[in-house]
Amino acid sequence: MSTGTLRTAIARLHFAGTLAFIALLFSSALAVAAESPTKSPSDDNDYRILELDNGLRAVLVSDEDADKAAASLNVAVGSGDDPADREGLAHFLEHMLFLGTEKYPEPGEYQQFIKSHGGSHNAFTAFQDTNYFFDVEAQFLEPALDRFAEQFAAPLFTAELVDRERNAVHSEFSSKQKEDGRRFYSVKKAASNPDHAFNQFAVGNLSTLENTEENPLRPDLIQFWKDSYSANLMTLAVYGPQALDELEQMVRNRFNAIENRRLTQKSHPADFFQADKLPAKVTVDAIKDVRSLTLSFPIPSQEANYRTKPASYIANLLGHEGPGSLFEVLKRAGLVESLSAGLGMDTGESATLEISMTLTPEGLRRHDDILPLVFKYIDQIRANGISEQRFQEMQQLARIDFRFREQSDPIHEVMALSRQLQQYPAKDVLSAPWLLERYAPEQYSAILDRLTPDNLMVFVLDPEPAFENPQQTPWYGAEWHQQALEPERLQRNALPELAALLRLPQPNPFVPEELGMVPGLSMNQPTQLASRDGLEIWFARDTRFDTPKANVFLSLRTPAARASARSAVLTQLLVDAVNTNLNAWAYSARLAGLDYSVYPHLRGVTVRVGGYSDKLHTLMNRILMQLAEPTLTRQRFNIARQNLVDSLENKAKNRPVEQTSEFIQTALIEGAWSTEDKLAAAREVTLDELKSFSEALLTEVDPVMLAHGNLTHAYALNLAQQVRAVVLDDSTITTVDRSRVRQLPPKETQVTLDVEHPDTGYSLYMQGDNTGFEERARFRLLAQIVSSPFYEELRTNRQLGYIVYATPFEMLETPALGFVVQSPGASPGQIDQAVREFADEFEATIAGLDEASLNREKQAVISKLLERDRQLGDISSRYWREIDRNADSFDSREKLANAIKSVTKAELVETFKQAIIERERALRVVTGQEDANADGSLTRLMARPPVPAS
Repeated sequence: MSTGTLRTAIARLHFAGTLAFIALLFSSALAVAAESPTKSPSDDNDYRILELDNGLRAVLVSDEDADKAAASLNVAVGSGDDPADREGLAHFLEHMLFLGTEKYPEPGEYQQFIKSHGGSHNAFTAFQDTNYFFDVEAQFLEPALDRFAEQFAAPLFTAELVDRERNAVHSEFSSKQKEDGRRFYSVKKAASNPDHAFNQFAVGNLSTLENTEENPLRPDLIQFWKDSYSANLMTLAVYGPQALDELEQMVRNRFNAIENRRLTQKSHPADFFQADKLPAKVTVDAIKDVRSLTLSFPIPSQEANYRTKPASYIANLLGHEGPGSLFEVLKRAGLVESLSAGLGMDTGESATLEISMTLTPEGLRRHDDILPLVFKYIDQIRANGISEQRFQEMQQLARIDFRFREQSDPIHEVMALSRQLQQYPAKDVLSAPWLLERYAPEQYSAILDRLTPDNLMVFVLDPEPAFENPQQTPWYGAEWHQQALEPERLQRNALPELAALLRLPQPNPFVPEELGMVPGLSMNQPTQLASRDGLEIWFARDTRFDTPKANVFLSLRTPAARASARSAVLTQLLVDAVNTNLNAWAYSARLAGLDYSVYPHLRGVTVRVGGYSDKLHTLMNRILMQLAEPTLTRQRFNIARQNLVDSLENKAKNRPVEQTSEFIQTALIEGAWSTEDKLAAAREVTLDELKSFSEALLTEVDPVMLAHGNLTHAYALNLAQQVRAVVLDDSTITTVDRSRVRQLPPKETQVTLDVEHPDTGYSLYMQGDNTGFEERARFRLLAQIVSSPFYEELRTNRQLGYIVYATPFEMLETPALGFVVQSPGASPGQIDQAVREFADEFEATIAGLDEASLNREKQAVISKLLERDRQLGDISSRYWREIDRNADSFDSREKLANAIKSVTKAELVETFKQAIIERERALRVVTGQEDANADGSLTRLMARPPVPAS
């Protein structure tokens, strides 16, 4: 598991002066001096890397077909730079840069511009980085960049907003105080070396961001900005359809205005853990029923080794899940549920390699016995794991993946590139994550030399620790205890029967060999080949991305899976058994670029297999055989049932707004069962009952299959024949109707959930009249127009909380609008009053929309709806959704887009009035411990008829 970034030494560019001189002569010649990184053979984009006069470095990406543009700026400053007396200041600065600049002083102007032009934006603060990013309709990239650059060149830090925004940061902190992930992380910080900046509180709250006359915040904020932010510590990625010269002009004209203060990135030479305290074990109290074991080994920084990746080589062996692996042996023994290995944090000075496991209850009880087994496996790797054959296999797979790399959407591309430009030399910025240049046994051994019992910090997450005098973390109140470990005990012969089963991975049989493209043109949409023996077969040959990949979906829809909450629980337990039985055998397929999932849903079970088409059929056949005759054992049944009980019980400890939203979905979606009903069933079901259910599950079935990608017509028919022979041989074909959404009663229904959490949760769901495209279009457009002002008013101005948003709350094509707030200080009534006041005030804004503004908002929705497909999986998933909803013309997006174009202002105003002002059909769900009425309300709502089609 990687919990940080692999930061590598950067080869700085030293030709800014030369570029500046050339710029004065002829801008078109700039490309000569700029660098072009090594790119994948399947990548048609053009790239340019340059350094501005102020030292800011940028990577430009020109994609002539892009309908979305994006940008990301990474600053080599993070929470590790916080002053000791102002913890959370880097995070607070991240918040403040969005709230007004000299050129654009209105605090919500940037957000509104991005939103109104089909985009999104956000930022995050890590230990050594802060990353800011946005996407937008491609033709509006230049004005978006103008606003974006100003945030770093001339922020205002308005005094009033400084005081307001510290409340937002405090709300962000408060909203996650009861989350085990944050609490566990706070303990990892507390147990770290006090001389290392990682030891500090990173989020910030009202105490660390105090703002009083004696200790004003704004001067400290401005000073931190001046002392930390500098153009020479910034890397920028910009992506658009414009030519590289045009993109370069956009960037130079704006980002050169950022001051170069000639700062150096802060170093962190202290060790993560105090060496004289190792080895040690830290036990942490968990709120939820979750159990984990993490082994953290301090190792040298791996920045300089990005071309050979020795830590990845070792982690690949430690985290392997095939037969005889550490994970497979422990899971078969009923001790662990998952295991991952990889770099933790790497500061450029030091790093950690971590092995993380989620434990079963039995694994938690025996975790002290698991530790010596880990070292037995490390000894095997040390003795026999360093092999050139293994390296060559890893190298081959990495090269294939890079060769056929599919691009993600522009916003994720720029987020990655802006950080990678900080980490890697310019020529390697695209290829670095895949580079494995040479076999490096001496480097592998150097890593293994650090994986010793005397160089270890162990973390145990335990829901019922036996503490006597625990410590508490300062801000999260997480209880923990640290004790010394004896290295000798970590090397004892614990679990010898399991140690005897350990063995290193065999050569991977799934390495793809045939990587050519099938003949024939790509098809615009699937065609139905046949419905043989009741199996509906859809096929679409598609090689538009020039990658030898395919995706196959098979849905086995059956009335047995939806008969009751008990049936839903049994289906989930059966799927768990199938996945458990497949994992060790199929893990090599995952490493070789194949992936699969078997998952339950409202109508039954779906199998999805994807990746390189060469050996896809082999994986599919094995999955089908497991579905037909799953191995069901007492041990696995007991573990899976306990996991399910734990997860259902843990729902009561989720964030308040997660619980309010889940209530809405449970109450309104046909076939969704309440947590209480599923919990009762999970506690009662037996192994014999699961065996009987497994035998009967596919007695009646409504099957449908989609084969899409680098496949032939004949290949699809052969797959279908496999399906019929293996799982449908004795099945009776039936019809299983799709679930619908229940219609709310007239006016507003109010529900209060009994939730123990310091914050108040509030979800207001406002439902449309029917599921027609016209009604869906009105609600989509309304959500687009309302969302940014709703956020600005309730979060920025009223400071109700960190979690505040308005969203299209569409379920199963049923239109709706959702207002969601989680507040650390306001009551349900106060939140609702604020929502009503916003609605009343905004009615005039809706009524006053001019035609140009309305058309702009329409285009913003349509641009998101019709956004260009960038990966084969995007298209496969869209086709599969259409098949699921029986939309065999495969043009639902286009129909909805046309309906959005046709919405009139009068229709929009009327929808706003009915849905938001009058709440004609609304469900308001809030949290509190008084007047809870969830059970009765749920019963009444589940008896309601479905929303009509039109």
